Amino acid sequence: MQNLLKECKVSRVANSAAAAQTEVLSSVLDMSGYDGVIFIALLGDVTVNSVLTLTAKGNTANSTSSPTPVTQKATDAYTAAASDADNKLLIVDVPKPQLRYIFASLTRTAANAVVDGIIAIQYQTRSKPVSLDATVLAAALGLGAAS
Repeated sequence: MQNLLKECKVSRVANSAAAAQTEVLSSVLDMSGYDGVIFIALLGDVTVNSVLTLTAKGNTANSTSSPTPVTQKATDAYTAAASDADNKLLIVDVPKPQLRYIFASLTRTAANAVVDGIIAIQYQTRSKPVSLDATVLAAALGLGAAS
C-alpha cells in the first residue's frame, strides 16, 4: 500500500491576501522530477459578484515575468453569487506541464475577495520518498485501520 506523503510534495506557495482586486501570484515551482501539479486556492470571505480565476502559468526560467499561460484553468470566470464562494476552494490540475517552472495566478477582478492562501501538490515523482517542503511544519503517517 502506498502512502501519499511519500509519493507527492505538498507546499504552501502563497500566503493569505486581504480583500482586494489584485492578482495573487504563487511561488514558482521547479517541476524537474515531477509529472504534474495541483494548485488549490483557499478562499475566505468573497463579496457578491466577485470574479475569480485560478490559472496555472509556466516559464522557461524560475520567474513570474513573461509567463506562458497553461491551458488548464479552474474556471474561465467564476462569478460569486451571495456568499456561495465563502470558504471554498478553486483547484487547477496541470498534468505533464510543457515548461519546467510553474506557478499559479489567482485574479480577483470585479469585487473584493479574501484569499487564505494557495497550496501546491506536486505528484508522480521519479524520486521517492519525497522530502517535506520547508513550508510544512509537521506531517504524520497513520498506522492504518485497527483489525
